[in-house]
Amino acid sequence: MGSSYRAPLDDMRFVLYDVLGAEALFVKHGFNDATRDVVDAILQEGARFTETVLAPLNEIGDRVGCVYDKTTGDVRTPPGFREAYDKFVDGGWSGLVSPVEFGGQGMPHLAGLPLKEMIDAANLAWGNFPLLSHGATEALLHHGEAWQQEAFLKPIVDGRWTGTMCLTESHCGTDLGLLKTRAQPREDGSYEITGTKIFITAGEHDFTENIVHLVLARLPDAPAGSKGISLFIVPKMRVDRDGAMGERNAVRCGALEHKMGIHGSATCVINFDGAQGYLIGAPNKGLLAMFTMMNTARLAVGLQGLGISDRAYQNAVRYARERLQMRSLSGAKYPEKPADPIIVHPDVRRMLLTCKALIEGGRVLGYHAASLVDIAHHAKDEDERKHADVLLGFLTPIVKACLTEWGVECTYHALQCFGGHGYIAEHGMEQLARDARITTLYEGTTGIQALDLMGRKVMQQQAAGLQVFLGMIEAFCNDHANDAALAEFVEPLRAKSSEWQALTMQIGQRAVGDADEVGAAAYDYLFYSGYVALAYWWARSVAAAEASSHSADFKAAKRETARFFFTRLLPRTSAHAQAIASGVGPLMAMSAERFGD
Repeated sequence: MGSSYRAPLDDMRFVLYDVLGAEALFVKHGFNDATRDVVDAILQEGARFTETVLAPLNEIGDRVGCVYDKTTGDVRTPPGFREAYDKFVDGGWSGLVSPVEFGGQGMPHLAGLPLKEMIDAANLAWGNFPLLSHGATEALLHHGEAWQQEAFLKPIVDGRWTGTMCLTESHCGTDLGLLKTRAQPREDGSYEITGTKIFITAGEHDFTENIVHLVLARLPDAPAGSKGISLFIVPKMRVDRDGAMGERNAVRCGALEHKMGIHGSATCVINFDGAQGYLIGAPNKGLLAMFTMMNTARLAVGLQGLGISDRAYQNAVRYARERLQMRSLSGAKYPEKPADPIIVHPDVRRMLLTCKALIEGGRVLGYHAASLVDIAHHAKDEDERKHADVLLGFLTPIVKACLTEWGVECTYHALQCFGGHGYIAEHGMEQLARDARITTLYEGTTGIQALDLMGRKVMQQQAAGLQVFLGMIEAFCNDHANDAALAEFVEPLRAKSSEWQALTMQIGQRAVGDADEVGAAAYDYLFYSGYVALAYWWARSVAAAEASSHSADFKAAKRETARFFFTRLLPRTSAHAQAIASGVGPLMAMSAERFGD
């Protein structure tokens, strides 16, 4: 039977138009073609494509997976995947948010994000194939030479080629300073790339005639560590400077990884054996270009957590309304039936409301981050661009880590609602739980996101992004200080905002004496930040709903879900605050030997 998916268009529109004011935002920043009619058409057609083309392939992708040919190094994707990609390209989806001058449609990132969420919910494994093409596009846009943009960017934008990020090696994941892949200069200005990369998403497949790998490698005279890393364009099929595609490059898939989930996604070992490549950006400045790709991908992976959560939640709600088990403790709610549906039971509601609160709040959080991408790139005022960029940098690790960890929580809650039926393959819930797990790992684990937030965005940048966000909270609370209808949300939000700032200062003071205090506090600080950020967006959502033309039921559902979040989920911050207060001592006191064999 499997799981089903229906795009949550009403809530997407609510977030875009009522909470974030997308129409005015698009006009202000020059996206004159992104009218409400156009964006609504994107939503409608995106829903049709994901519901009818991608979602039915989700189960077969998991069951069949990708097939590797040891003789040729080729990879065959699951049945229907390549045909779905052809429809994706024919529909113009591959270039939706790419610049018009390179063949794209020039839509704002915020307008394209709902499609991304739908794709991830409908078929997470399939969505990984076009996922990194967007990261490659961003890297080429910001760091590529004009001829590189002409030769490589246009085919990626129009979907004829796809892109990858080749960073990880077997001995180095997070610590890229240890990488060994080498780049030897050639007389014609190109380079010979030699080395092996692992965990390469969509590193080989049968969708397109060429795959453009963006590869981190070292030049012969590169300084040691991360300061000696350069980025190179290494296509599967050789490409001349005039864009002409030639013979097969010395790039080969050496193996497919056997994974816990996302079986329909090709996760490859890629061998470069003196492959022709081109330097992108300046020598030894590859990390700068890599982070352009990485930050784009981190926001995208956050949306993966959101999308798969929503699919799991939808199926759990349907099942909870239909499954009859026991009577309500307070008396039969459906006396005409042999038992009540399980949605009447408080603990089932706890799980469903947890999912609903984290999904709908997370949707605003993620979409707001996408709006900051548009502002940072297109605002006419330089200060506004810088302001958006600082806030985006602060929110990126929160979006990536929280939405994916909440994705794991929500898929497991949804599975639990099915009881034993959730654990077997029939209903498709166990696949969603398995697929969700990877999102907390790739593009930087949750621990890495926590260190990025605490170490770089707070300590190194003196909490500049936090101050922007706290200013948003203060402005909202001041605007609604005398609004009795919002008092139950405004006062707790104001208190948490003050505590957030105080907690940040305490960590900073302790870190002066022991740098390990940063690492000790990072995980709990990240989730403290995520819950307070969601509290802000839930309060904003209630205010926006009340001011909207939505139905009374819609408004009531927003208020009731916000109330659940504030009373049942926001208190999680207290546990995180207490953990932070305990300091580094309990974590570092035990010797490595005392952990046991």
